[in-house]
Amino acid sequence: MSRIRAAYHDPDGTRYGIPTYWWRGAPPGYATRRQLTAAGLRPGGQPVAAQVLWRGVGGTRTAYLYRVDLARPKRTATPAQRAAIGKALTARRTCRICRQVRPYYIPRSLGECLACAFPQEDAA
Repeated sequence: MSRIRAAYHDPDGTRYGIPTYWWRGAPPGYATRRQLTAAGLRPGGQPVAAQVLWRGVGGTRTAYLYRVDLARPKRTATPAQRAAIGKALTARRTCRICRQVRPYYIPRSLGECLACAFPQEDAA
């Protein structure tokens, strides 16, 4: 075991306060938020159970780990929520000037579609 890995090995939590492991050194049964999401799970209100520390750009990086056995299934949106999301996304694509639904989101900096913001001058 290299000195770098040994510096981040604290399975009892005496040095860092919670169990700490090096990169790819965590025991099975722990997962990050992204790993839980990929498995169709969520932390479900449980506290951080452990952490992974490694040397990265800008210093020491941290990834928090959650217990997989306490994770809950991801919640799914109801039909009403899905309809509301669809309406909100359509509203983001609708120009307030010409009232046309565009295939892109209207830039908030302009407040109108590109055709209304930059009308083409007629070449006569």
